Amino acid sequence: MENALIRLLRADEIECRISTISEKGLSLLLYKDARVDQRILDETFGAFGWKRSHQCIDGNLYCTVEILDTKSGEWIAKQDVGTTGYTEKEKSQASDSFKRACFNWGIGRELYSAPFIWIPAGKAAIQLKDNKYCCYDHFKVKSIAYNAEREISALIIVNEKEKMVYELKGAGAGTKDNNKSLQTSSLSKEQITSLQSELSRTGITMEAVQDRYKIQEPKSMSAEMYGKVMSALKKTKTAA
Repeated sequence: MENALIRLLRADEIECRISTISEKGLSLLLYKDARVDQRILDETFGAFGWKRSHQCIDGNLYCTVEILDTKSGEWIAKQDVGTTGYTEKEKSQASDSFKRACFNWGIGRELYSAPFIWIPAGKAAIQLKDNKYCCYDHFKVKSIAYNAEREISALIIVNEKEKMVYELKGAGAGTKDNNKSLQTSSLSKEQITSLQSELSRTGITMEAVQDRYKIQEPKSMSAEMYGKVMSALKKTKTAA
């Protein structure tokens, strides 16, 4: 079990979902589905080397994924709770809790290192319908690469016509040092200036960042959140 390393996700195993959208463009989130988790568990531990179960705790549905330690014969468990989708509540919670439990085992954890993926309006068919912006384009990951720390270092996303709409070349340098240097609980003038500079460079709006990271007031975001936002922006391609 100690030697069983969860492999990194392939491009064809990663799906794209629209997170925020406006007249200026849209942002994408990368995610995996439960079938990918099942396949990787089978590959890594064998069809009889893992099992799942669900428990209802305080009205919330949890999933426990257990892995068999072949040396000791013991089952090692990791658990997480699911969230409710818009349709088929029970099925949604079951699937989401399973995927979250698999994240705890390391399946797809590299997706947390994804940059802020912004698609400008010129590369997506954004429509205004019933006073709401929408887009029916389909996006997929064409290629992806990782660094030695299992973080996303290169990424290409295309639309259904195989036209590239987003590209990340190399990992953002110096982001870890930037995170370490942020010790205050609110942003300084210099930090605000740096943030505005990155937003201007990438063409991403502050509203899109707030929606993506659930930030109420930009100036009062924590040092940890500021570091996370700046790290993602630094990995984002400069706007044309």
